[in-house]
Amino acid sequence: MAQKPSIPKGTRDFSPAEVAKRNYIFEKIQQQFKKFGFQPIETPSFENYETLMGKYGEEGDRLIFKILNSGDFLRKADPKAYEKRDSVKITSSISEKALRYDLTVPFARYVVQHQNEIEFPFKRYQIQPVWRADRPQKGRFREFYQCDADVVGSESLWQEVEFIQLYDEVFNALNLPGITIKINNRKILSGFAEVIGEQDKLIDFTVALDKLDKIGEEGVKKEMKEKGISPEAIEKIGPIFSLNGNFAEKVAGLKNILENSKTGQKGIEELEFIQKAIAQMPLQAAKLDLDVTLARGLNYYTGAIFEVSAPEEVNLGSIGGGGRYDDLTGIFGLKNMSGVGISFGLDRIFLVLEELDLFPLTVTENTKVLFINFGDKEALYALKAVQNLRRNNITAELYPESSKMKKQMNHANKRKIPFVVLAGEEEMKQQKFTLKNMKSGEQFSVSPDELLNKLN
Repeated sequence: MAQKPSIPKGTRDFSPAEVAKRNYIFEKIQQQFKKFGFQPIETPSFENYETLMGKYGEEGDRLIFKILNSGDFLRKADPKAYEKRDSVKITSSISEKALRYDLTVPFARYVVQHQNEIEFPFKRYQIQPVWRADRPQKGRFREFYQCDADVVGSESLWQEVEFIQLYDEVFNALNLPGITIKINNRKILSGFAEVIGEQDKLIDFTVALDKLDKIGEEGVKKEMKEKGISPEAIEKIGPIFSLNGNFAEKVAGLKNILENSKTGQKGIEELEFIQKAIAQMPLQAAKLDLDVTLARGLNYYTGAIFEVSAPEEVNLGSIGGGGRYDDLTGIFGLKNMSGVGISFGLDRIFLVLEELDLFPLTVTENTKVLFINFGDKEALYALKAVQNLRRNNITAELYPESSKMKKQMNHANKRKIPFVVLAGEEEMKQQKFTLKNMKSGEQFSVSPDELLNKLN
């Protein structure tokens, strides 16, 4: 007996209904990307090994799917690495390509490679799958889509303002209220480290701070101590744990904490600029909130940092994020190319809409009307009507075989097709059709024009 087939862990099959719902989200995001002037690009699913490796840190490198060279790949293997069973060194000699880990590094490569063809500032969007050799768990997959939008070649803070508006427009288009767009600034975090005299431990400090909502104030302080940050420094930064109130009140508190940090003051200026602009153009589905503990992407973010939280009633964490980076293309030799970008978490947005029952009923509608097949003559008569309906943007189909009526009706029920058309000898004589509403059971004798009108 043949073994039942399966798919790799961390990947998924999608049913027609699931694909329809995912496409609904894609379309809403894409519509707004276009409205805001972003242009689509696509990059290969795999890149050269050296393009990706070393760009995400040690952990990221470990999670990149490497592709074995075709043919006798061991022939080119590094003999010393092979002898020592050094998997890290041997991989580079037997694998020249790798599946992309995200869309950001391939985008940076694209900008550098095509810099002479691109008009800057360059606004691009990209909706494509990425792959990570992560441990699969709820909400985390090895293959998933990213929906990114970036602007490169501009240092203007109006770009940050527009990205906040873009987030808001997308979630408003999805009829998803209660969204919180959290914002912070890398300069604020650098200012904290400067004030307490721990600039060399910026990453350790901010990684611990970023866990405040998970492990609490005492947990954060404990982790900071374990990372070698002095008790005096931790006590000095204590006021940040009690920052609360609205955006303006938090900014006022920050000014006191960072009064001796030029870097921190610059971060405050940028935050105030963005907040004042948004205040003049109120958001519809989202609110903007300052979160001084937000510290994602510190390896490349240099200015604003964004994270988008789902409505409180859905415990799903972030559903989007991004920020300002001043030298992303520098990894490929193109210096001083500032950019800012955001990403939408498609899978988590899907789960939020599903949990809150916010998908429109029409999203999963497929065929609107099924024509019953009574034989070849009747099928030809029916198919002419099917063709006319399709040309008028009505989804219609003919059951392929002249099976028993009950089987064809059951097929319509299982597919949740709302209407069935019977076109037998009697209907052909009268040049009419019998239209049946599968929900109410009502039947109507209609002409071709009446059929079109009723289905419209």
